[in-house]
This record gives sequence, C-alpha cells and structure tokens, in this order.
Amino acid sequence: MLMRARGAVEGLRAREFSRLDRAGTAYLDYTGAALYPASLVRRDARRLLAAVRGNPHAASGPSLASTAVIERARMLTLQFVGADPDQYEVVFTANASGAIRAIAEAFPFGRHSRLVLTADNHNSVNGLAWPARRARARVTLVPLGDSLRGADPLPALARANAPSLFAYPAQSNFSGVRHPLGWVEAAQARGYRVLLDAASFAPGARLDLAATPADFVALSFYKIFGYPTGIGALVARRDALAQLRRRYFAGGTVDYVSMEHRLVQPKAGAARFEDGTASFLAMDAVCDGLQWMARLGVEAVAAHAATMTGRLLDALRQAGETVVVYGPRDLDARGGTVAFNVYRRGEVVPYEDVEAAARVQGIAIRSGCFCNPGAAAHAFGLDPAQTLACLGREFSIARFRACMAGRPVGALRASVGMATNERDIDRLAECIRMVAHAA
Repeated sequence: MLMRARGAVEGLRAREFSRLDRAGTAYLDYTGAALYPASLVRRDARRLLAAVRGNPHAASGPSLASTAVIERARMLTLQFVGADPDQYEVVFTANASGAIRAIAEAFPFGRHSRLVLTADNHNSVNGLAWPARRARARVTLVPLGDSLRGADPLPALARANAPSLFAYPAQSNFSGVRHPLGWVEAAQARGYRVLLDAASFAPGARLDLAATPADFVALSFYKIFGYPTGIGALVARRDALAQLRRRYFAGGTVDYVSMEHRLVQPKAGAARFEDGTASFLAMDAVCDGLQWMARLGVEAVAAHAATMTGRLLDALRQAGETVVVYGPRDLDARGGTVAFNVYRRGEVVPYEDVEAAARVQGIAIRSGCFCNPGAAAHAFGLDPAQTLACLGREFSIARFRACMAGRPVGALRASVGMATNERDIDRLAECIRMVAHAA
C-alpha cells in the first residue's frame, strides 16, 4: 500500500505540477509555501462558476450553504490533525501567525505567570514575549545545542502556579529540526498550556493530537497544499480556549451588544475568535485540499520528502568546504528544510548573491534569517554583545554585515516537497558550484 502511495506522489509532477517544467522552474521553497495542485484550482473554478454562496451570517439558501461548508472544513481540519471534536475546536484565521496572535492577545498572563520559549522559534511565536512582559510574566528561553536541536526544556519549566505557556515549533522553519513532541505532555504535567507551531511540520509529517495533546496548534493551509492562501487555523482544546480573555469583539463574535447599557455577551467557543465574515468562498477549496491530502497520504508525502532531503544533503556534502550546512546533516528527526551558506576562497558569499544567481537559473530558494533570529544567531555563532552593539545603530543588512566583521548574517534555505525531483536538486548543486568557483 505504501509503495503504491509513493508511486502516486512521484507521478504528481506530471499530473498536477507540469507547469514547473513548462516554466523551467526548480521550486525549492516549500517551507515558504507549498505549490497548489492543478486539479484543486480547476475544481474550485468550476464550483465558483456554478454555485451561489452568500454571507454565512444569515439564513438564506446561499448563506446556509456557506455555513455548511465552513463547518465541514472544521471537521476535516480536526480529522487531519487527529483531534477529537469533543475535546478540540477550530478557529479559522488568516494564517498560522493569525492563530498565534489570537493567543498573544488573549492569554491571561499575570505577574506570577511564565512564558517559556525555545530559542528556535518563528517571530510569530517570539511576539508572545511582549504581551507576557507587559503583564509582568517571567519569560525564559530554552537554548539550542548541537545541530540546532533544542536543549531539554524541563529545567526552564518550573512548576506553574498561575496561567503559563510553553511554545515551540514541531519543526524548525530554519533548520528542519523536529523537536520532540513528548515535550507537550512534559510541560502540561508541570501546569503549562502548550502552543505547538505546526506550520512547517504539518505539510510533511503526521500530527496526531490524540497522542500529542497540545492545547493550541497553529496551521497555515497554503503551506500544506498550496491553495487557497489567506486561511489558517488555530486548533485548540475547548478548556484551553475557554481560558483565553479577549478584549475586542466584532461582528459574528458576540450574541448581543448594548452600547447604552455597556453590555456585551461573547459567543461561546471558536466563534468568539472569528472576527467579521469568514473567507467563505475559500472554504470549499480548504475541504478539497484536506481530502486531497488524505487520499495521497501524509506518510507517502513524508517518504518522498525524506528521499529528496537525503539527496539534497548529499549534494551539499559533496560540495565540500564550499558549503556549510546549519542543522542536522542526516535524516534523523528532521524535515525537508535545509539552511546553508556558500563559501568562495574561504569567504562567505553574501546570501543575496547566491539567491540572485539561483533566480537567473530559474531556481526558487529563500535567503535571510527566515524570521527566526534565535536559530540564526546560534547557527552563525553571533556574539550577543557584538550583536547588540551592531543592532543599536541605524539598521540595514549592509550595515549589520559590515559591523559583524565578516560573519554570516543570513543564509540560504532550500526546502523540498511533494513535487520535488532529483533534477531540481541537481540544478541547485550546479548553481552552487558555479557561485563557489566564480572568478
């Protein structure tokens, strides 16, 4: 069965992503965004031309049809992450960042609360520290160790005596490291709610909330199946969602408002966090994408991605001293995201130059720090005191690079997905050779 599924994934390039070869593009930025399958777009276009859909906040036929598909999308999202609907709800947001922002704005931090973050976190998660500090909560960072893997967080997770939160990525968007899912229950046993950033993990690995009962999970659908954009989800335990305290309300989030009497009654559950009108015309496409992934099988996608990641790591290893890889050099507990820098005659080549050379050759990779300053600082060995001094000046990449005296201040990131083939990786390897040996 798995071998047939693997074959189905390998055949996707011609069936669903033939535009890549027509355009001559080697797409290696799946951590930035997945590519949409052609069949999903065609199906959605046919439906939009035939259906009549209205604002779901009404009881007309078109409105009830929109409401029905929104609820179906919730059910399929819960199924995708193995969540029991009696225990979990789905809040639709603009993206994973929007899901995390909902927690940042409503988590009941207080002066005795704790926020524990891994140093490896996207800025969407790092942003939690600011409201926590404003509430006088204690903020602690769990450091990174070898191969950019997080250290044991237990020493930082002192028993919580007030509402407290532990937040970390299931998979690093910088290095591809997969941090232990067992941390979830370990933190919960010490009184913490746990936010699991699954934006980079969910596209290529099975998340089962029955086995990993995180309190909050952040997702972006476009990172999983490419289309539609502008829709994400906060999957939350019902009891954890009830603990959040919103200060703002909007249309659709309340049962009633009396301005004269200064009264408002928020709706219960997920509806309390979905401001205004949901992106109802996109919900059918969300359902299609989730069902498409279910038929394909996350395990088959993961197996293909692992094969392509191994080939990518081998290609970078064969480049010798002209390439430095940040993070795991093997396939142990890692996803298909690889960060690296290119060197020429012992000097790091500015990442912008490498990305530009790749762009000319039709290769899509990403460069910079990938909104993950903690992993970047550890990877590049940046001295904290020197970094502070350099950041204290008027900021630009050029000024920062000059101030850091030749150290890397960014990297390249190649990430593989369901449409990646060996030729894509070979093209990147050839581009790196050209850059590294240029006159």
